[in-house]
Amino acid sequence: MKVGRNSPCWCGSGAKLKRCHLHRDVLRRPAVHLGHVGALRSVPAAIARPPYALDPPTWPMPEPQILSGAALERMRHAGRVAAEVLAETVAAVGVGVTTDELDAVAHDAYVARGAYPSTLGYNDFPKSICTSVNEVLCHGIPDDRPLADGDIVNIDVTAYVDGMHGDTSATVGVGTISPEAAALIDTTRDATLAGIADIVAGEPMQRIAAAITAVASARGYGVVAEYGGHGIGEVFHADPHVHHTLTARDDSVALPGLCVTVEPMLRTGAPRFTQADDGWTEILDDGMPSAQFEHTVVVTDDGAEILTVLADGSSAVSPTGPTSPA
Repeated sequence: MKVGRNSPCWCGSGAKLKRCHLHRDVLRRPAVHLGHVGALRSVPAAIARPPYALDPPTWPMPEPQILSGAALERMRHAGRVAAEVLAETVAAVGVGVTTDELDAVAHDAYVARGAYPSTLGYNDFPKSICTSVNEVLCHGIPDDRPLADGDIVNIDVTAYVDGMHGDTSATVGVGTISPEAAALIDTTRDATLAGIADIVAGEPMQRIAAAITAVASARGYGVVAEYGGHGIGEVFHADPHVHHTLTARDDSVALPGLCVTVEPMLRTGAPRFTQADDGWTEILDDGMPSAQFEHTVVVTDDGAEILTVLADGSSAVSPTGPTSPA
């Protein structure tokens, strides 16, 4: 059930939603001003590159990635590496830390594991992770802007290793964040995990969108329709597009072995956003914050297996997570 801004808040406070967990004056942060982007970081020559990082570039066809056997084991390894890099980077988040410093942490974590940062050089993206702060919806480029107390930041990691891409992201708070911002983060995590939990082999992929939308709508948040998940494996971005909102255009089916990402973005304000002059950073026009989580999963006969997890099965996308940012 969709909850309006004038509905009683889902938390039980008795206040209207717009005066409680969607209180604009509390949620709004000072506008993010994009900073200076540093030079490309180098990757040892011995680490295998994805095709698009070669010169001249070659591009495989973006067909669905159906994995089994040895290929699926390689994909599990890539997912594990991505989860480890994300956990290490999340642990470095703190007041005064720049997003470029987080990029350095992630870059070193990739290299230490023999992995290539999938975003580095992808369509000329200049960094090893994406860092999206507050009203930056996605694809933020790490720069010299220091994180401030009360910010929230999404860290998006993709590791290319063993010929496979493992893709995951998490949104975390910086220092002390407001209860309203914490609720946005928690709801986005809940929606992501709900979407994954509703994957059924042989059933429409739209089950993912229905589950995500149900969680978000019940708490008054919007789901970004323009971006979604994607097929992944040997190809970074492949078919099918994984919608996170319901659409009649989506006729894809969850096939056993299909490997995809589930990565909804939830917003607290209006849906319009604009791309910055850097050609990547998407910023919500009304300045209200958004959050995102992401897992790479493979469809199984019993549902879906989450691949972007640590050895103990936890991850930065878990309700508690393996680490706690400062």
